[in-house]
Amino acid sequence: MTKSLLTALLVLFCGCVYSLSAQDDVIKVNTSLVSVPVIVSDRDGRYIPDLRAADFSITRDGTSQKIDFFASVEEPINVAILIDTSQSTRPVLGEIKTAAERFIKVLGPRDKAAIVSFDYETHVLSQLTSDTGKLKDAIKEAEIPKLVGTTLRDAVAQTVAQEFAGVTGRKAIILLTDGKDAGSDTSPQVLIGSLEESDVMIYSIYFKTGEQGQFGGMGRRGGIFGPTFPPSGRFPGSGRNGRFPGGRGRGGGNPQRQQRVEVQNERAEEFLQRLSDVTAGRFYESKGSKFKDTFDLIVDELRHQYRLGFYPPEESATGIHALQVKVLRSDLVVRARSSYRKVPE
Repeated sequence: MTKSLLTALLVLFCGCVYSLSAQDDVIKVNTSLVSVPVIVSDRDGRYIPDLRAADFSITRDGTSQKIDFFASVEEPINVAILIDTSQSTRPVLGEIKTAAERFIKVLGPRDKAAIVSFDYETHVLSQLTSDTGKLKDAIKEAEIPKLVGTTLRDAVAQTVAQEFAGVTGRKAIILLTDGKDAGSDTSPQVLIGSLEESDVMIYSIYFKTGEQGQFGGMGRRGGIFGPTFPPSGRFPGSGRNGRFPGGRGRGGGNPQRQQRVEVQNERAEEFLQRLSDVTAGRFYESKGSKFKDTFDLIVDELRHQYRLGFYPPEESATGIHALQVKVLRSDLVVRARSSYRKVPE
């Protein structure tokens, strides 16, 4: 009896030691695995299913990497819908909210969404939930405040760091905006860097805004798309009554100001395109977009995306490393992030 009992205790002890050792190994491995979401489609943009790990190749800084992890199973998705409620979107806010409501309709029962609005600051109107009623009510709450400012970059950074904290699986941001930022503390470079460290995909839906309400979107702290209001409340170069010489007030008619607006729109569009490219998402213009078809496509590819993983060399330097994912079939199109950032341990 004593010998049998000692044997049983020894086996139990060894099992516990093995389990702890295995658990330690898993924790160590998970911190170094580079996970790369991948979308594969045909030339018409339709998702291609049923590919295997052998159909892919991945290089890091030009060197081929062994694919240590591969997944292609269908999974629920976690989406944050970001609604721009800054002054500059006043003419298109109704369209933005309609687009948000339409996206909610294409979600499945196991999918979750959060609603976040941003203007002079970020407002979490609903955290991740599958309750479509709560999501619709949250969208209705999104309104333009009296205070001016557009903290687009802050809103994206906060959503990635907080709303998606601890969330595993398929994650994406649906960014409904005119793309202008005037007031964020987060710089474009810092935001791009943080996105290179995450696995959140960004789908930008660009709503072009014109002269009307344009200057109302400029915040008190300035931004990359234009100056702040001066203390006097008049625009630079304006007369004593706040109007531009030869112009017609805020209504427009001044060619130079219209040109500035066009430059702002071009920069906004380019920045949104970059956010989508860095995260392997997509960029869409609201004008001419069929929202139902567009959102059906987004949800379908998020739910069915592939995920590749590899372990980089232990001696690899911190910083940005180039990635390239290819599929062996020449008739297919691959979208994946083009870089990742290794942070100091």
